[in-house]
Amino acid sequence: MASFITVQLKKTSEVDLAKPLCKFIQQTYPGGESQAEHCRAAEELSKLRKSALGRSLDKHESSLETLLRYYDQLCSIEPKFPFSENQICVTFTWKDAFDKGSLFGGSVKLALASLGYEKTCVLFNCGALASQIASEQNLDSDEGMKAAAKYYQFASGAFQHIKDTVLSSLNREPTVDISPDTVGTLSLIMLAQGQEVFFLKATRDKMKDAIIAKLANQAADYYGDAFKQCQYKDTLPKYFYFQEVFPLLAAKHCIMQAHTEYHQSVLAKQQKKFGEEIARLQHAADLVKTVTSRYDEYINVKDLSDKINRALTAAKKDNDFIYHDRVPDLKDLEPIGKVSLVKATPMTIPLSQKFTDLFEKMVPMAIQQALAVYNQRKADLVNRSIGQMREATNLANGVLASLNLPAAIEDVSGDSIPQSILQKSKSVIEQGGVEAIDQLMKDLPELLQRNREILDESLRILDEEEATDNELKNKFKERWQRTSSNDLYKSLRAGS
Repeated sequence: MASFITVQLKKTSEVDLAKPLCKFIQQTYPGGESQAEHCRAAEELSKLRKSALGRSLDKHESSLETLLRYYDQLCSIEPKFPFSENQICVTFTWKDAFDKGSLFGGSVKLALASLGYEKTCVLFNCGALASQIASEQNLDSDEGMKAAAKYYQFASGAFQHIKDTVLSSLNREPTVDISPDTVGTLSLIMLAQGQEVFFLKATRDKMKDAIIAKLANQAADYYGDAFKQCQYKDTLPKYFYFQEVFPLLAAKHCIMQAHTEYHQSVLAKQQKKFGEEIARLQHAADLVKTVTSRYDEYINVKDLSDKINRALTAAKKDNDFIYHDRVPDLKDLEPIGKVSLVKATPMTIPLSQKFTDLFEKMVPMAIQQALAVYNQRKADLVNRSIGQMREATNLANGVLASLNLPAAIEDVSGDSIPQSILQKSKSVIEQGGVEAIDQLMKDLPELLQRNREILDESLRILDEEEATDNELKNKFKERWQRTSSNDLYKSLRAGS
């Protein structure tokens, strides 16, 4: 029954990555050893693409490693090179993996100037090759089973990642092979096959029937979900690849259910539930008959059928002659549990264990742009600060000029006292020194009082004169032609 579904690889046209990348490097980075090193890396990348996609790949881990290295490198250069129609315009052309074309035309293909499209198609090939490598493993050995389970889970993760990202990566409708419906179904199929490998290992290791039944039931569930997706998604029933896959998925679903019922019947026998044993074996036999009648050309179940029929015949014979246990209806049987030992491998970069970034020393575009913005803002801030400093310097120079500084300072060295200061000091000393200055300051209050008395007497005289002038003016009226005292002494009063 070791019949597994594999996925075909997509085919692509040859692309020269070195030329456009080198052109961008020469325009963006200064000349010298750094530029030459980046150009050599671009040539290595072009060679890596040719090695990964330009030849037929063996179903071997080394071929998958080459694909993974190229995918990792694409993820690495994405933030460092602006791939777009307006900047680095590289058109990637890929054919639909499953469309075999028509009598009058070639197969469906899509050409896009998008690095995201290239990444999606390369990851699809990684998953497809992983499914092929898994199908080639020797399931008679523990190492082969372990490798097969690992590759099926990796393939499931790759297809699931494409399902989650393809529409945002392409910004347009993809070919059917990488559409979310298709890769979602492929992811389920790979998961089902990985679960089936664990079921086969449990069977080979003769684990408990209860565990084997749960493993088989989960595998049947995965196959059933995949078959339903193929049936009910709008595009898939008409799709050539899934027309071939339909029967195998349906057969695998029935077969894993038959295994579930068979191992659960063994458990029922151990628990002395002989009626349940017969009911489950009968259901298993019916499932195998369905596979034989509908899908015999796709899968051979003779060994399984013989094993179930032998067990059913023996169980009926024992029950008829010894136990006489009632055989329950199928709907009355307790549901069988499920145990999943597989999960889609997350696509964590780098995928390759031997990955070395060819452009490790190249600064990503986002950082270059951030650095340019930083330098511009720094220049603006420095220029603004310099302008403020110049304004402050001009203001200080103006204040100094108004104070006749520093011209008024005779000695700015600070080493000795200027000669003019010494002469003035000598003159003060000759005229009595500090004592004379102190005496003059002590005499100031008395002199102030004397001055106030003189000022008050002067004001009194002015008042008397003004009163006399007013009396005479009232007496002689228009005959009194003298200037009035108020106008004549106004300036004196204001000064007082």
